[in-house]
Amino acid sequence: MIENNPPATESLQDIRQMMQRSSRFVSLSGLSGIAAGCCALAGAWFAGNILTTYRPYLPSGNFNYGAEDWVALRLLLIGVITFVVALFFAFLFTWQRTRKMNLPLWDFTSRRLLWNVMVPVVTGGLFILGMVKYGEWRFVAPACLVFYGLGLINGSKYTLSDIRYLGYLEIMLGVINMFFIGNGLLFWAIGFGVLHIVYGAIMWFKYEM
Repeated sequence: MIENNPPATESLQDIRQMMQRSSRFVSLSGLSGIAAGCCALAGAWFAGNILTTYRPYLPSGNFNYGAEDWVALRLLLIGVITFVVALFFAFLFTWQRTRKMNLPLWDFTSRRLLWNVMVPVVTGGLFILGMVKYGEWRFVAPACLVFYGLGLINGSKYTLSDIRYLGYLEIMLGVINMFFIGNGLLFWAIGFGVLHIVYGAIMWFKYEM
């Protein structure tokens, strides 16, 4: 009769965890997603107030920035501030979790993750700047969602695989937004706000509770 060997099983589990940590960045905090989502909702609220107050839409759904360039600059400023604040909280909560897990924050795995996420995101950012240059504001929100989703899927190979599903949802939302032009801010708020909060809460309960 073969007896169970709990110490051997625990050793195998420890080895498996060590191998996973060496190949994947597992210190992403669910609180980072929640914070990013809250920042996105706050940014969408401020942007919505500007759009409601100054009514820059044409009947066709285009932006009339020939006379409202300064409105575009205010929206751009809101976007930049939202991104910086969200990035700060993402760094803060992730740094706290790496300390708790006694893992390095900046190593080969985290650099590889950052590179794989940033290639699609930076490419999308440049693509969006090109659209803005030629006045194609209608497709900015869908493009943000699609390229961001591609970045998450591309980076999911080097971190928690759950992030891949968030990427799929972002892409789906961006594609749907393409058929509802004029509602970009709503889809932007759902994609970067609501989905981040839901994802962050799930990750926090799953891995950090």
